Amino acid sequence: MKKITALIGQLCLLLMTASAQEQLSLQKAYELARQNYPLVRQRELIRQTRDWSVDNLSKGFLPQLSLNGQATYQSEVTQIKIPIPGVTVDPLNKDQYKLLADISQLIYDGGMIKQQKAIQQFNETTEQQKLEVELYKLNEKINQLFLGVLFLDEQLKQVELVKSDLNNGIKRVEAQVNNGVAFRSSLNVLKAELLKADQRIIELQSSRKGFLDVLSLFINQSLPENTQLEKPVVKPALSLDINRPELQLFSSQQKLLGSQVGLIDAKNKPRASFFWQGGYGRPGLNFLKNDFAFFYTTGVRLSWSFGGLYTRKNEKKILELSQKTIDIQKDVFLLNTNTQLKQQQAEIDKLRKLADTDIAIIDLRVKIKDAAKAQLENGVITANDYLREVNAEDQARQSLITHQVQLLQAQINAQTITGINN
Repeated sequence: MKKITALIGQLCLLLMTASAQEQLSLQKAYELARQNYPLVRQRELIRQTRDWSVDNLSKGFLPQLSLNGQATYQSEVTQIKIPIPGVTVDPLNKDQYKLLADISQLIYDGGMIKQQKAIQQFNETTEQQKLEVELYKLNEKINQLFLGVLFLDEQLKQVELVKSDLNNGIKRVEAQVNNGVAFRSSLNVLKAELLKADQRIIELQSSRKGFLDVLSLFINQSLPENTQLEKPVVKPALSLDINRPELQLFSSQQKLLGSQVGLIDAKNKPRASFFWQGGYGRPGLNFLKNDFAFFYTTGVRLSWSFGGLYTRKNEKKILELSQKTIDIQKDVFLLNTNTQLKQQQAEIDKLRKLADTDIAIIDLRVKIKDAAKAQLENGVITANDYLREVNAEDQARQSLITHQVQLLQAQINAQTITGINN
Protein backbone atom coordinates (compact mmCIF):
# COMPACT_ATOMS: atom_id res chain seq x y z
CA MET A 1 0.00 0.00 0.00
CA LYS A 2 2.86 2.38 0.76
CA LYS A 3 4.36 1.69 -2.65
CA ILE A 4 1.00 2.28 -4.35
CA THR A 5 0.50 5.53 -2.41
CA ALA A 6 3.98 6.73 -3.36
CA LEU A 7 3.35 5.84 -7.00
CA ILE A 8 0.06 7.76 -7.04
CA GLY A 9 1.80 10.74 -5.44
CA GLN A 10 4.50 10.71 -8.12
CA LEU A 11 1.88 10.52 -10.88
CA CYS A 12 -0.03 13.47 -9.38
CA LEU A 13 3.21 15.45 -9.15
CA LEU A 14 3.98 14.73 -12.80
CA LEU A 15 0.47 15.78 -13.86
CA MET A 16 0.72 18.98 -11.83
CA THR A 17 4.11 19.77 -13.34
CA ALA A 18 2.84 19.14 -16.85
CA SER A 19 -0.22 21.32 -16.33
CA ALA A 20 1.96 24.07 -14.85
CA GLN A 21 3.94 24.35 -18.05
CA GLU A 22 2.60 27.05 -20.30
CA GLN A 23 1.89 26.17 -23.93
CA LEU A 24 2.10 28.81 -26.65
CA SER A 25 1.62 28.36 -30.39
CA LEU A 26 2.98 30.66 -33.08
CA GLN A 27 -0.53 31.54 -34.29
CA LYS A 28 -1.59 32.41 -30.75
CA ALA A 29 1.49 34.62 -30.42
CA TYR A 30 0.47 36.42 -33.63
CA GLU A 31 -3.02 37.06 -32.25
CA LEU A 32 -1.86 38.26 -28.84
CA ALA A 33 0.77 40.54 -30.36
CA ARG A 34 -1.85 42.16 -32.62
CA GLN A 35 -4.29 42.61 -29.75
CA ASN A 36 -1.74 44.22 -27.44
CA TYR A 37 0.29 46.28 -29.89
CA PRO A 38 -0.28 50.00 -29.03
CA LEU A 39 -0.93 50.85 -32.68
CA VAL A 40 -4.12 48.77 -32.67
CA ARG A 41 -5.82 51.45 -30.56
CA GLN A 42 -5.67 53.68 -33.61
CA ARG A 43 -8.28 51.48 -35.30
CA GLU A 44 -11.09 52.86 -33.14
CA LEU A 45 -9.85 56.43 -33.63
CA ILE A 46 -10.04 56.00 -37.40
CA ARG A 47 -13.58 54.64 -37.11
CA GLN A 48 -14.71 57.50 -34.86
CA THR A 49 -13.18 60.07 -37.23
CA ARG A 50 -15.18 58.53 -40.08
CA ASP A 51 -18.41 58.57 -38.07
CA TRP A 52 -18.03 62.19 -36.99
CA SER A 53 -17.10 63.32 -40.51
CA VAL A 54 -20.12 61.56 -42.04
CA ASP A 55 -22.38 62.96 -39.32
CA ASN A 56 -21.14 66.48 -40.04
CA LEU A 57 -21.78 66.01 -43.76
CA SER A 58 -25.32 64.79 -43.05
CA LYS A 59 -26.00 68.07 -41.28
CA GLY A 60 -25.64 69.78 -44.65
CA PHE A 61 -29.34 68.96 -45.26
CA LEU A 62 -30.42 70.65 -42.05
CA PRO A 63 -31.75 74.24 -42.20
CA GLN A 64 -28.90 76.72 -42.17
CA LEU A 65 -29.35 79.94 -40.15
CA SER A 66 -27.24 83.07 -40.39
CA LEU A 67 -27.68 86.41 -38.62
CA ASN A 68 -26.23 89.72 -39.84
CA GLY A 69 -26.55 93.29 -38.64
CA GLN A 70 -25.21 96.64 -39.78
CA ALA A 71 -25.45 100.33 -38.97
CA THR A 72 -24.42 102.77 -41.69
CA TYR A 73 -24.26 106.46 -42.41
CA GLN A 74 -24.67 107.68 -46.00
CA SER A 75 -23.48 110.91 -47.47
CA GLU A 76 -26.57 111.06 -49.64
CA VAL A 77 -29.99 109.40 -49.77
CA THR A 78 -32.62 109.01 -52.46
CA GLN A 79 -35.07 111.90 -52.61
CA ILE A 80 -38.23 112.55 -54.67
CA LYS A 81 -38.15 116.16 -55.80
CA ILE A 82 -41.04 115.91 -58.24
CA PRO A 83 -43.92 117.91 -56.78
CA ILE A 84 -47.03 115.82 -56.29
CA PRO A 85 -50.16 117.72 -55.23
CA GLY A 86 -51.34 116.71 -51.80
CA VAL A 87 -48.38 114.33 -51.21
CA THR A 88 -45.27 115.02 -49.20
CA VAL A 89 -42.42 112.50 -49.31
CA ASP A 90 -39.88 112.96 -46.54
CA PRO A 91 -36.29 112.00 -47.44
CA LEU A 92 -34.72 108.98 -45.75
CA ASN A 93 -32.40 109.45 -42.82
CA LYS A 94 -28.73 109.21 -43.67
CA ASP A 95 -28.18 106.91 -40.66
CA GLN A 96 -29.67 103.51 -41.46
CA TYR A 97 -29.93 100.27 -39.49
CA LYS A 98 -30.58 96.66 -40.45
CA LEU A 99 -30.73 93.31 -38.59
CA LEU A 100 -31.19 90.40 -41.03
CA ALA A 101 -31.84 86.69 -40.42
CA ASP A 102 -31.38 84.22 -43.30
CA ILE A 103 -32.70 80.65 -43.20
CA SER A 104 -32.02 78.28 -46.11
CA GLN A 105 -32.93 74.65 -46.69
CA LEU A 106 -30.91 72.67 -49.23
CA ILE A 107 -33.05 70.90 -51.81
CA TYR A 108 -30.52 69.64 -54.32
CA ASP A 109 -26.71 69.80 -54.20
CA GLY A 110 -25.81 67.77 -57.29
CA GLY A 111 -24.84 64.76 -55.16
CA MET A 112 -22.03 66.66 -53.41
CA ILE A 113 -22.76 65.45 -49.88
CA LYS A 114 -23.35 61.90 -51.07
CA GLN A 115 -19.94 61.83 -52.78
CA GLN A 116 -18.24 63.37 -49.76
CA LYS A 117 -19.74 60.65 -47.55
CA ALA A 118 -18.48 57.98 -49.95
CA ILE A 119 -15.01 59.53 -49.82
CA GLN A 120 -15.04 59.37 -46.02
CA GLN A 121 -16.03 55.70 -46.14
CA PHE A 122 -13.26 54.84 -48.61
CA ASN A 123 -10.79 56.96 -46.66
CA GLU A 124 -11.61 55.06 -43.46
CA THR A 125 -11.13 51.74 -45.28
CA THR A 126 -7.78 52.94 -46.64
CA GLU A 127 -6.55 54.11 -43.23
CA GLN A 128 -7.64 50.85 -41.61
CA GLN A 129 -5.76 48.92 -44.28
CA LYS A 130 -2.63 51.00 -43.70
CA LEU A 131 -2.90 50.01 -40.06
CA GLU A 132 -3.30 46.37 -41.08
CA VAL A 133 -0.08 46.58 -43.10
CA GLU A 134 1.80 47.88 -40.06
CA LEU A 135 0.32 45.19 -37.81
CA TYR A 136 1.29 42.48 -40.29
CA LYS A 137 4.94 43.51 -39.89
CA LEU A 138 4.67 42.22 -36.32
CA ASN A 139 4.66 38.66 -37.68
CA GLU A 140 8.30 38.94 -38.70
CA LYS A 141 9.35 40.02 -35.20
CA ILE A 142 7.31 37.25 -33.59
CA ASN A 143 8.85 34.71 -36.00
CA GLN A 144 12.37 35.70 -34.94
CA LEU A 145 11.63 35.48 -31.22
CA PHE A 146 9.56 32.30 -31.42
CA LEU A 147 12.04 30.40 -33.59
CA GLY A 148 14.91 31.71 -31.48
CA VAL A 149 13.43 29.96 -28.45
CA LEU A 150 12.85 26.74 -30.42
CA PHE A 151 16.48 26.79 -31.61
CA LEU A 152 17.75 27.19 -28.04
CA ASP A 153 15.47 24.34 -26.90
CA GLU A 154 17.06 22.03 -29.45
CA GLN A 155 20.51 23.19 -28.38
CA LEU A 156 19.68 22.38 -24.75
CA LYS A 157 18.54 18.88 -25.74
CA GLN A 158 21.82 18.35 -27.57
CA VAL A 159 23.88 19.46 -24.58
CA GLU A 160 22.05 16.88 -22.44
CA LEU A 161 23.04 14.18 -24.96
CA VAL A 162 26.66 15.31 -24.76
CA LYS A 163 26.52 15.21 -20.97
CA SER A 164 25.16 11.68 -21.15
CA ASP A 165 28.10 10.61 -23.34
CA LEU A 166 30.56 12.35 -21.02
CA ASN A 167 29.07 10.68 -17.94
CA ASN A 168 29.36 7.29 -19.62
CA GLY A 169 33.00 8.03 -20.39
CA ILE A 170 33.65 9.21 -16.83
CA LYS A 171 32.24 5.98 -15.39
CA ARG A 172 34.49 3.87 -17.61
CA VAL A 173 37.65 5.91 -16.92
CA GLU A 174 36.92 5.95 -13.18
CA ALA A 175 36.83 2.16 -13.23
CA GLN A 176 40.14 2.11 -15.10
CA VAL A 177 41.70 4.59 -12.65
CA ASN A 178 40.55 2.48 -9.72
CA ASN A 179 42.07 -0.58 -11.39
CA GLY A 180 45.32 1.31 -12.03
CA VAL A 181 45.16 1.05 -15.81
CA ALA A 182 44.47 4.75 -16.51
CA PHE A 183 45.77 8.08 -15.28
CA ARG A 184 43.60 10.38 -13.19
CA SER A 185 44.45 13.21 -15.62
CA SER A 186 42.35 11.41 -18.25
CA LEU A 187 39.42 11.41 -15.83
CA ASN A 188 39.91 15.10 -15.12
CA VAL A 189 39.79 15.90 -18.83
CA LEU A 190 36.29 14.40 -19.08
CA LYS A 191 35.13 16.06 -15.86
CA ALA A 192 36.35 19.45 -17.08
CA GLU A 193 34.45 18.93 -20.33
CA LEU A 194 31.35 18.06 -18.30
CA LEU A 195 31.63 21.37 -16.44
CA LYS A 196 31.94 23.20 -19.76
CA ALA A 197 28.71 21.51 -20.84
CA ASP A 198 27.05 22.81 -17.67
CA GLN A 199 28.31 26.31 -18.51
CA ARG A 200 26.85 25.96 -21.97
CA ILE A 201 23.48 25.07 -20.47
CA ILE A 202 23.60 28.19 -18.29
CA GLU A 203 24.32 30.37 -21.34
CA LEU A 204 21.56 28.77 -23.41
CA GLN A 205 18.99 29.04 -20.61
CA SER A 206 19.89 32.69 -20.07
CA SER A 207 19.49 33.44 -23.80
CA ARG A 208 16.19 31.52 -23.83
CA LYS A 209 14.89 33.58 -20.92
CA GLY A 210 15.86 36.77 -22.74
CA PHE A 211 13.91 35.72 -25.85
CA LEU A 212 10.88 34.81 -23.72
CA ASP A 213 11.01 38.12 -21.85
CA VAL A 214 10.95 40.09 -25.11
CA LEU A 215 8.18 37.88 -26.50
CA SER A 216 6.14 38.43 -23.33
CA LEU A 217 6.35 42.20 -23.90
CA PHE A 218 4.87 41.83 -27.37
CA ILE A 219 2.00 39.58 -26.28
CA ASN A 220 1.53 41.34 -22.91
CA GLN A 221 1.57 38.07 -21.00
CA SER A 222 4.03 36.71 -18.49
CA LEU A 223 6.02 33.74 -19.88
CA PRO A 224 7.69 31.65 -17.15
CA GLU A 225 10.99 29.94 -17.89
CA ASN A 226 9.22 26.60 -18.20
CA THR A 227 7.01 27.87 -21.02
CA GLN A 228 6.93 25.36 -23.87
CA LEU A 229 6.53 26.65 -27.41
CA GLU A 230 4.71 24.44 -29.88
CA LYS A 231 6.66 23.67 -33.01
CA PRO A 232 4.80 25.33 -35.91
CA VAL A 233 3.22 23.09 -38.52
CA VAL A 234 4.16 24.43 -41.92
CA LYS A 235 1.23 24.59 -44.31
CA PRO A 236 1.79 22.97 -47.71
CA ALA A 237 2.38 25.50 -50.46
CA LEU A 238 -0.76 24.80 -52.51
CA SER A 239 -0.42 28.12 -54.30
CA LEU A 240 2.16 30.87 -54.63
CA ASP A 241 -0.51 33.56 -54.92
CA ILE A 242 0.27 36.67 -52.89
CA ASN A 243 -2.36 37.49 -50.26
CA ARG A 244 -0.70 40.34 -48.42
CA PRO A 245 -2.58 43.26 -46.80
CA GLU A 246 -0.57 45.63 -49.01
CA LEU A 247 -2.58 44.45 -52.03
CA GLN A 248 -5.84 45.30 -50.28
CA LEU A 249 -4.35 48.70 -49.43
CA PHE A 250 -3.63 49.38 -53.11
CA SER A 251 -7.20 48.38 -53.96
CA SER A 252 -8.60 50.70 -51.27
CA GLN A 253 -6.50 53.59 -52.55
CA GLN A 254 -7.82 53.02 -56.08
CA LYS A 255 -11.41 53.09 -54.85
CA LEU A 256 -10.72 56.26 -52.88
CA LEU A 257 -9.43 57.99 -56.02
CA GLY A 258 -12.44 56.70 -57.97
CA SER A 259 -14.81 58.30 -55.47
CA GLN A 260 -12.97 61.62 -55.87
CA VAL A 261 -13.78 61.55 -59.61
CA GLY A 262 -17.46 61.55 -58.68
CA LEU A 263 -16.88 64.53 -56.41
CA ILE A 264 -15.44 66.54 -59.32
CA ASP A 265 -18.62 65.93 -61.31
CA ALA A 266 -20.87 66.71 -58.36
CA LYS A 267 -19.31 70.08 -57.54
CA ASN A 268 -19.95 71.29 -61.10
CA LYS A 269 -23.71 70.68 -60.91
CA PRO A 270 -26.31 73.30 -59.90
CA ARG A 271 -27.61 73.70 -56.36
CA ALA A 272 -31.10 74.62 -55.26
CA SER A 273 -32.52 75.59 -51.86
CA PHE A 274 -35.48 77.22 -50.18
CA PHE A 275 -34.73 80.43 -48.32
CA TRP A 276 -36.44 82.84 -45.97
CA GLN A 277 -34.98 86.20 -45.03
CA GLY A 278 -36.46 88.35 -42.33
CA GLY A 279 -35.26 91.42 -40.52
CA TYR A 280 -35.85 94.63 -38.67
CA GLY A 281 -34.41 97.97 -39.62
CA ARG A 282 -34.76 101.45 -41.06
CA PRO A 283 -35.76 101.61 -43.83
CA GLY A 284 -37.61 98.37 -44.39
CA LEU A 285 -38.55 97.03 -47.80
CA ASN A 286 -40.62 100.17 -48.35
CA PHE A 287 -37.95 102.76 -49.11
CA LEU A 288 -40.50 105.53 -49.04
CA LYS A 289 -41.24 104.89 -45.37
CA ASN A 290 -38.65 106.39 -43.09
CA ASP A 291 -39.49 104.31 -40.00
CA PHE A 292 -38.19 101.15 -38.32
CA ALA A 293 -40.14 98.11 -39.57
CA PHE A 294 -40.14 94.32 -39.75
CA PHE A 295 -39.81 92.72 -43.18
CA TYR A 296 -39.20 89.37 -44.87
CA THR A 297 -38.71 87.70 -48.26
CA THR A 298 -38.93 84.00 -49.18
CA GLY A 299 -38.51 81.86 -52.28
CA VAL A 300 -36.24 79.41 -54.07
CA ARG A 301 -32.59 80.09 -54.71
CA LEU A 302 -30.65 78.51 -57.60
CA SER A 303 -26.87 78.72 -57.92
CA TRP A 304 -24.55 77.23 -60.50
CA SER A 305 -20.85 78.00 -60.59
CA PHE A 306 -19.17 77.39 -63.93
CA GLY A 307 -15.64 78.10 -62.77
CA GLY A 308 -15.00 74.41 -62.03
CA LEU A 309 -15.64 73.48 -65.64
CA TYR A 310 -12.33 75.09 -66.59
CA THR A 311 -10.34 72.76 -64.30
CA ARG A 312 -12.60 69.66 -64.41
CA LYS A 313 -10.68 67.92 -67.18
CA ASN A 314 -7.26 68.50 -65.63
CA GLU A 315 -8.47 67.44 -62.17
CA LYS A 316 -9.61 64.11 -63.61
CA LYS A 317 -6.30 63.68 -65.41
CA ILE A 318 -4.45 64.25 -62.14
CA LEU A 319 -6.55 61.51 -60.49
CA GLU A 320 -5.82 59.18 -63.41
CA LEU A 321 -2.09 59.81 -62.95
CA SER A 322 -2.45 59.04 -59.24
CA GLN A 323 -4.20 55.75 -60.08
CA LYS A 324 -1.41 54.85 -62.50
CA THR A 325 1.12 55.63 -59.77
CA ILE A 326 -0.66 53.19 -57.46
CA ASP A 327 -0.60 50.55 -60.22
CA ILE A 328 3.15 51.03 -60.53
CA GLN A 329 3.60 50.74 -56.77
CA LYS A 330 1.56 47.54 -56.82
CA ASP A 331 3.68 46.07 -59.62
CA VAL A 332 6.89 46.98 -57.77
CA PHE A 333 5.56 45.39 -54.59
CA LEU A 334 4.61 42.17 -56.40
CA LEU A 335 8.01 42.03 -58.13
CA ASN A 336 9.90 42.48 -54.85
CA THR A 337 7.65 40.02 -53.04
CA ASN A 338 8.00 37.35 -55.72
CA THR A 339 11.77 37.90 -55.69
CA GLN A 340 11.86 37.34 -51.94
CA LEU A 341 9.68 34.26 -52.35
CA LYS A 342 12.01 32.79 -54.99
CA GLN A 343 14.96 33.36 -52.69
CA GLN A 344 13.18 31.65 -49.82
CA GLN A 345 12.26 28.68 -52.01
CA ALA A 346 15.92 28.31 -53.04
CA GLU A 347 16.92 28.56 -49.37
CA ILE A 348 14.37 25.89 -48.43
CA ASP A 349 15.69 23.49 -51.08
CA LYS A 350 19.28 24.08 -49.95
CA LEU A 351 18.51 23.55 -46.25
CA ARG A 352 16.57 20.35 -46.95
CA LYS A 353 19.59 18.89 -48.73
CA LEU A 354 21.94 20.03 -45.96
CA ALA A 355 19.69 18.49 -43.29
CA ASP A 356 19.61 15.17 -45.18
CA THR A 357 23.41 15.23 -45.36
CA ASP A 358 23.62 16.07 -41.63
CA ILE A 359 21.56 12.97 -40.81
CA ALA A 360 23.95 10.78 -42.81
CA ILE A 361 26.95 12.36 -41.09
CA ILE A 362 25.37 11.84 -37.65
CA ASP A 363 24.79 8.14 -38.41
CA LEU A 364 28.48 7.75 -39.18
CA ARG A 365 29.57 9.82 -36.17
CA VAL A 366 27.40 7.74 -33.82
CA LYS A 367 29.07 4.57 -35.08
CA ILE A 368 32.52 6.11 -34.66
CA LYS A 369 31.68 7.32 -31.15
CA ASP A 370 30.29 3.92 -30.11
CA ALA A 371 33.44 2.28 -31.37
CA ALA A 372 35.51 4.80 -29.45
CA LYS A 373 33.47 4.09 -26.34
CA ALA A 374 34.31 0.41 -26.57
CA GLN A 375 37.96 1.21 -27.28
CA LEU A 376 38.06 3.52 -24.24
CA GLU A 377 36.59 0.79 -22.07
CA ASN A 378 39.29 -1.65 -23.28
CA GLY A 379 42.07 0.92 -22.83
CA VAL A 380 42.89 1.07 -26.52
CA ILE A 381 42.41 4.89 -26.75
CA THR A 382 42.74 7.73 -24.28
CA ALA A 383 40.05 9.98 -22.83
CA ASN A 384 41.14 12.75 -25.19
CA ASP A 385 40.56 10.46 -28.18
CA TYR A 386 37.09 9.58 -26.91
CA LEU A 387 36.34 13.25 -26.21
CA ARG A 388 37.29 14.15 -29.74
CA GLU A 389 34.73 11.75 -31.16
CA VAL A 390 32.05 12.93 -28.73
CA ASN A 391 32.66 16.54 -29.81
CA ALA A 392 32.61 15.53 -33.48
CA GLU A 393 29.19 13.95 -33.05
CA ASP A 394 28.06 17.00 -31.08
CA GLN A 395 29.12 19.30 -33.91
CA ALA A 396 27.28 17.14 -36.43
CA ARG A 397 24.09 17.23 -34.33
CA GLN A 398 24.39 20.99 -33.81
CA SER A 399 24.73 21.41 -37.56
CA LEU A 400 21.54 19.39 -38.04
CA ILE A 401 19.71 21.45 -35.41
CA THR A 402 20.83 24.69 -37.05
CA HIS A 403 19.79 23.56 -40.51
CA GLN A 404 16.44 22.21 -39.30
CA VAL A 405 15.56 25.44 -37.48
CA GLN A 406 16.77 27.50 -40.43
CA LEU A 407 14.60 25.34 -42.70
CA LEU A 408 11.58 25.90 -40.46
CA GLN A 409 12.30 29.62 -40.39
CA ALA A 410 12.62 29.75 -44.18
CA GLN A 411 9.31 27.91 -44.57
CA ILE A 412 7.55 30.27 -42.14
CA ASN A 413 9.16 33.27 -43.84
CA ALA A 414 7.80 32.02 -47.15
CA GLN A 415 4.32 31.82 -45.60
CA THR A 416 4.72 35.34 -44.20
CA ILE A 417 5.86 36.65 -47.60
CA THR A 418 2.87 35.14 -49.42
CA GLY A 419 0.43 36.10 -46.66
CA ILE A 420 -0.70 32.54 -45.87
CA ASN A 421 -0.56 33.26 -42.13
CA ASN A 422 -2.52 36.50 -42.60
